[in-house]
Amino acid sequence: MIKRSKKKNSNLTPAEMGKMWAAYTGNTMAICVLKYYLRHVADPDIKKVLQHALRLSEQIVNQIRIFYKESDFPVPQGFTEDDVNLEAPRLFEDVFYLYYLQYTGKAGLSIYNAGIPLLTRTDIRDFFIQTLDSTIKLISEVNDVLQKKGFLINPPVSNPPEQVDFVHRQSFLNGMFGDIRPLHGLETAHIFDNINNDMTSKALLIGFSQTAKRDKVRKYLLRGKRINENHIGSYKKKLEEEEIAAPTSIDHLVTNSTIAPFSDKLMLYHKIDMFSMKIRTYANGASLNGRRDIGGMYAKFLLDVSLFVEDGANIMIDHGWMEQPPLTDYTKREPSE
Repeated sequence: MIKRSKKKNSNLTPAEMGKMWAAYTGNTMAICVLKYYLRHVADPDIKKVLQHALRLSEQIVNQIRIFYKESDFPVPQGFTEDDVNLEAPRLFEDVFYLYYLQYTGKAGLSIYNAGIPLLTRTDIRDFFIQTLDSTIKLISEVNDVLQKKGFLINPPVSNPPEQVDFVHRQSFLNGMFGDIRPLHGLETAHIFDNINNDMTSKALLIGFSQTAKRDKVRKYLLRGKRINENHIGSYKKKLEEEEIAAPTSIDHLVTNSTIAPFSDKLMLYHKIDMFSMKIRTYANGASLNGRRDIGGMYAKFLLDVSLFVEDGANIMIDHGWMEQPPLTDYTKREPSE
């Protein structure tokens, strides 16, 4: 239960404005996507998870709308029923929906988790804490269903070290020349996680690109698919060098439908948004890495993704699709504030 702020029209800080805007826009998009998925799902377990995800997104959108109205703040447009065609044929197989929720759920965690330390209004902070907890429970449910059906992708179990050890030589950092040590646990975990994310992203881009109406949008989406392919290939090479089995592709979970369930605007924004989140996951992997070759790999990948996101934003602007995040404007504050 969210405790209401005592000051009904209390001003919002930049963090509160921005984090609520991102959560509102992302979840209006999720509502469009999930409603379409629910039109084409046969597995009862997967349908139950999709319904749970849809309820959560609707609750988030409704609560943020209340916060905005109480603060005399304009409610973002986000995405609407105009951005989804619920009558379009099936574009993805049922199992893909679980990978999709796993993929996008991590992006939601990133927004909510990063926002909580920045929020000062108690009711909004409590809301984000509850939303974070609800998203964690949703991802746990997704993973449980994936495991139950035999589709959960995890790195293989590693043998424990014989004893606690310390690094005594700077060759520990080698990666291109000299003695190269095996990957440590954190390096392996983040490489595996990024492969999983990029494989889901690639499959989504296949479906989006074959249904996009505008040639410029289609070419952009195909470019994103190639970026994912290149990154997946580099990650797999690192695992193969350690004789670690890499996850297999999920491209087969995309049907051959060419009828668009989503607007070009939604598909373009979706991939810009998720590639932006990729910057954070790649940076997390780089920050916990200790080998120069892996650090160099992440640096290149971050450049690839940053340029891709910028070019996508330019296409959004050219078509008048980019809704502006709320800008900070202190000139409107009362002198007593």
